Amino acid sequence: MRRVLATAGHVDHGKSTLVRALTGRDPDRLREERERGLTIQLGYAWTTLPSGAEVAFVDVPGHQRFVGTMLSGLGPAPAVVFVVAADQGWQAQSSEHLAAVRALGITDGLLVLTRCDLADDERIASVRDDATRRLTAARLEVPAVEVAATTGLGMDSLRGALDGLAARLPEPDPGAPVRLWGDRSFSVAGAGTVVTGTLGAGTVRVGDRLTLLDHGRAREVTVRGLHSQDSAHEEVGPVSRVAVNLRRVESDEVGRSLVLLTPGAFELAATIDVALTEVGSDDLHSPMAMRGNAHSPRAMPVGDSATLHVGSIDVQVHVRPLEGGLARLSADVDLPWRVGDRAILRDAGSRRLWAVRVLDVGPLPLARRGAAGRRGQALTSAGRSPSDLAEARITSRSADRADVLERLGLDAPSTAVRQGDWWVDKDAVSAWRQRLGETVRAHHTANTLSAGVPIAEAARSLDLPDHLPAALGHELVHSLAAGVGLAITNGRVHDPDVGGLGPAEAAISAVEDTLRGTPFVAPERGELDSLGLGAAELAAAERLGRILRLPDDVVLLPDGPARAMRVLAGLEQPFTLSQARQALGTTRRVAVPLLEHLDARGWTRRVDGNLREVVR
Repeated sequence: MRRVLATAGHVDHGKSTLVRALTGRDPDRLREERERGLTIQLGYAWTTLPSGAEVAFVDVPGHQRFVGTMLSGLGPAPAVVFVVAADQGWQAQSSEHLAAVRALGITDGLLVLTRCDLADDERIASVRDDATRRLTAARLEVPAVEVAATTGLGMDSLRGALDGLAARLPEPDPGAPVRLWGDRSFSVAGAGTVVTGTLGAGTVRVGDRLTLLDHGRAREVTVRGLHSQDSAHEEVGPVSRVAVNLRRVESDEVGRSLVLLTPGAFELAATIDVALTEVGSDDLHSPMAMRGNAHSPRAMPVGDSATLHVGSIDVQVHVRPLEGGLARLSADVDLPWRVGDRAILRDAGSRRLWAVRVLDVGPLPLARRGAAGRRGQALTSAGRSPSDLAEARITSRSADRADVLERLGLDAPSTAVRQGDWWVDKDAVSAWRQRLGETVRAHHTANTLSAGVPIAEAARSLDLPDHLPAALGHELVHSLAAGVGLAITNGRVHDPDVGGLGPAEAAISAVEDTLRGTPFVAPERGELDSLGLGAAELAAAERLGRILRLPDDVVLLPDGPARAMRVLAGLEQPFTLSQARQALGTTRRVAVPLLEHLDARGWTRRVDGNLREVVR
C-alpha cells in the first residue's frame, strides 16, 4: 500500500522538522532553505510505517510569499497532515492553508500539534480545541496527535495514526487514465529530462507513450525510465511520488507547468464553466463558511486578475460571472479537464480563495445579450450530479460526440439517443424530424415530378447549430427519414406515397402505346415537345419505370433492349450497324445509342470498328 500526504500549516510551525523526524530525510533540498530554516520549494520524503504501508510526504512552504507553491503541492494529494505549533497556536497562514484544503475538497488527514515540549498541558488543550473547531468547520474532522519532533515525544502515536489514515483512504484505481501534474523538472547527465509529480490514479510503465501538455502545447513523449522513492521501477501505480524520465525531451523544452496524460483520456480546453464557493481564510469559522454558502457573483474577482490553481499548475484566468455563484473561467492555454474536477481560484490582489468545481468544459460562446444569465440559470436548474451535468451539456449543444463525453468522465443521459459517433438530445431529434418531414413534403407539393430532396439540401434544412459539423446533418437525415415516413433513393429524400406523373400521365401513356406496336421507332424530339414531355417529365417517367431514356433524346420502353437482343441474336454473326438498323426497323438515330447501351451491358461486343456480335 502506498499513500502520498501533503503537509499544511503556518510558517515555522515545524512541518519540515516533523517530516525529517518521521522519515530520516531532509525535505528541504536547497541550501538557502537549510540556512534560513524556511521551506521555499516543495520538499519530498518517505518512510515505511509499522504496518508496512509506504507513505510519502509533500512538504509545502508555509510563508505567505509562497502560497502558489503551497497550492501546487497540496493540489494532487488525497489527504493532509495539518500542523499547528502548540506554543504559538493558530496563525494567519494556518487559515489560508485550511482554506486551500477546503477548496480542494480534501476531507481526511491528521491534525498534528507540534512543539508540545514548549507548551504546558493547558496551552496544548486550548490550541487543540481551537484547531479542531476550525478544521471541523471546514469539514475536516480528523484525529489529533500531540508530538515534539525534536525529542521524539508522541512520534510512535503519530506513526500509528498515519497507519490508520493510510488504511482508511479510498483505494485508487490503478487502471484509471494517467494525469500526472509535474511539480518539478530537471536534467540528469546521461539520462535526460526527468519530471516529478504525485501519481493519484493510473499506472505508468516504462515504454508508455504519453501526452505532455506544457503551456497549452501538446506533444507525444515516451517513458524511458521510472523512479519512485529512490528505486528504479518498470511500472509505478497509485498513490506514489514518481520521477518520470522522458526520452528525447530536452530540459529546456519543459517547465514546471506541465502535465503527463494518457493520450485522448482528458478533454483539453482553455474555458470552463464552474461553481464557485468562497472559502476565504478570514471567515472559515463563520456560520456562512460552515454552511458552505457561495458568495454572490459581485464578490467574484471579475476580469483578468485571478489565478487558477489546478494540480500543480497555476494560470491567469479571466472571470466572467454567470448567475447564482457560477462563473466562466478562460485561460490563454488548454488544460486537461474532467467534469467534477476541483481547483482553487485566488484573487491576485488579496488573500481570498474560491473553491472551484468544474461543471462544463469548452462551453459554447456567450454571444448574445443576456447569455451569461441564461447560461447560469440553465446550469443552476440542471443540478450537480454527473447525469444532470451530462444532460445540461447535451441540451446546450443539441448533440455531443461520444468520445468527448467519455473524456469528460460522463455517461450519456437518458435524454439523449445515439447517432453514430454522437449522442443527440431527444427534444432536438423531435424538432429536426418534424423539420425534415415538412421540408420534403413541401418540396413534393411545389415540384410534383421531383425525385425528392438531395441529402445535402435536406441536411441544411435541419438548421443545425453552427458548432455541429455538416457530416452530422447527413447522418441525421438517414436516421430521421424513416421516423416521418420518408425514404432515401439514389441520394434523394422523398415520400414514397407521393409520385405519379400528374398532367404528364396521358402523354406518357400515348408514347407507351406507340412503342408497344413499333418498339424501336422512338418519337422525335419535336413529337415529345408537342406532347408536353420535357426533361422533368421524362425523368419522372423513367424513375417510375415507365420508359428508358438513351442519349440524344431517344425514348424506348424499359423492355426495349431485351426485345432488340431477340432480333439481333437471329442475325448472322458478326453484324454491322446497318444490318442491325434494318433488322430492328429503326433509324440510325435510335440504333447507335441502343447498340452502345447493349455494349455497356455486356450483351453485345465490338469485333472491330464496323462489326459487332451477340455475347453468347
